[in-house]
Amino acid sequence: MRTAVFKSYKNGLYKFWFENGEELSFEEVHPRVLKQFDLKNDKSLRETEFRITFIEDGDDENPIYRVESLKPL
Repeated sequence: MRTAVFKSYKNGLYKFWFENGEELSFEEVHPRVLKQFDLKNDKSLRETEFRITFIEDGDDENPIYRVESLKPL
């Protein structure tokens, strides 16, 4: 688990900024997470700090990142 701040949902991508300054855009979010947090529409979640778990799928040239869990801090 890492710490990240949710920044936005735009053009099908969920953007998070991590504690080390890294920015990652996630193409997929586990349905269980979306049931708990309406990241697409709830603007109050922007700038919220989360403990985040994610996986990297796909291949080296085209990685796909998927959020597996979020826990607000």
